[in-house]
Amino acid sequence: MSDSYVLTAEARDRVGKGSARAIRRQGKIPAVIYGDSKPPMTVTLPRKDVFMHMQAGGFMTTVGEIDVDGTRHKVLAKDYQLDPVKDVVLHVDFLRISAKTMVTVNIPVHFENEDICPGIKMGGVLNIVRHDVEVNCPANSIPEAFTIDLATAEVGDALKISSITLPKGVEPTITDRDFTIATIAAPGGGVQDDDEAEAEVAPDEVEATEQKAEGEEDKGEE
Repeated sequence: MSDSYVLTAEARDRVGKGSARAIRRQGKIPAVIYGDSKPPMTVTLPRKDVFMHMQAGGFMTTVGEIDVDGTRHKVLAKDYQLDPVKDVVLHVDFLRISAKTMVTVNIPVHFENEDICPGIKMGGVLNIVRHDVEVNCPANSIPEAFTIDLATAEVGDALKISSITLPKGVEPTITDRDFTIATIAAPGGGVQDDDEAEAEVAPDEVEATEQKAEGEEDKGEE
């Protein structure tokens, strides 16, 4: 789990677009803290501090604290808005958490030992089907990342969720199959997109994929 952070906020009473614009002109951003069976709390945060923690990585999977007038609230960022032109933060939603809070988050997948992977050394290509995995887990035990070891992966191998040893209490939201994270594609096989790779290693999904493609073609002819 990434290092925690602390943000100092100011409580605000006024809400609405006019109030939000005034806050942003001051170099700050409006935010809301909700959840844990408590009333929502509207606050103001320094834009620079929020942006710094976002740039550090893992912002959406790191438990932090927001200090509001001396009272600290343990939170997890759940959503944020960016200005489509200036790419600056406009608003952040934080979920208030406790020791019993369960959350749904996307955990990035990392790969190690690519340099000694037998399949890659033979000319195979690492074809990543899922760059992250959605899981349910305790808010206080969010994994920083999942790692898959490629040290023994051969051409044609499918690396699935079962290749990852999940921490206690962490469960993928997809529970009906051992889904694919990546494959070692044959040399010269080209680069597959996520749907193609998933279909190749999961034949039972081919029919559904084809039906979807036919539906999309029909829609384009209207």
